[in-house]
Amino acid sequence: MPGPETRTALITGATNGLGRALAGELAEAGWSVLAHGRDETRGAETVAELARRGGDVRFLRADLASLDEVRALADGVEAETDRLDVLVSNAGIGFAGNGQDRRVTSVDGHELRFAVNYLAGYLLVRRLLPLLRRSAPARIVNVSSAGQAAIDFDDVMLERSYTGVQAYCQSKLAQVMLTYDLAEELEGTGVTVTALHPATFMPTKMVLEAGISPTSELEDGVETTLRLVADPELEGVSGVYFDRMRPAEPHSQARDLDARARLRALSARLCGL
Repeated sequence: MPGPETRTALITGATNGLGRALAGELAEAGWSVLAHGRDETRGAETVAELARRGGDVRFLRADLASLDEVRALADGVEAETDRLDVLVSNAGIGFAGNGQDRRVTSVDGHELRFAVNYLAGYLLVRRLLPLLRRSAPARIVNVSSAGQAAIDFDDVMLERSYTGVQAYCQSKLAQVMLTYDLAEELEGTGVTVTALHPATFMPTKMVLEAGISPTSELEDGVETTLRLVADPELEGVSGVYFDRMRPAEPHSQARDLDARARLRALSARLCGL
């Protein structure tokens, strides 16, 4: 069991790709890692592999396409630990490949990419904010993308006009909008919020299933994400979107206060908050 000074991180989507590699780095550095995934077998494999490397890793299963399972995941985190130093919102669905370029809905009837890539992370962080505040200084890191597209608030669920690229890119912009909102809300609490584009086309399941040739190494994305999680030089840095290592400007809608207010209201309504 972790000692009283052990830092604890929750990583969503931690059973493969960037999330799994990040979990390994943190575990080897002495962190206690709560590794989320939706597949029990991959979860057990992840825990076993990292345990062999000396890490303290515990698996929490949830399908982020279900808001009820997101709520249960938050409850599971609170049952596992009395402190949470870092929340990494990493789980996501890509934009094409294997028949994915068609409109699919979540358990709750929401467009799937908006539900998994954004709405699940929104609900999870809202549920875990009291724990993060109690654990301050704490960090929230949203793994977004440079692929961003404006949200059409008259057709957020893309019922009139759907493409996988639009669905993916608007969900990633929504993550950045949430980052800015949370940073303002949490100013002075010791909880910081950042977002990043970790690397371009790493050899992850998402990229490979889309038939895209990788142009970055997985290690590139791990390095940039780990920096936001643990670099002491970024203590207190909040409300910033990074393109890899550098602060960058996201899509202009992220700075639109009216758009962010509309997204806030929609998210709260869809999550029953």
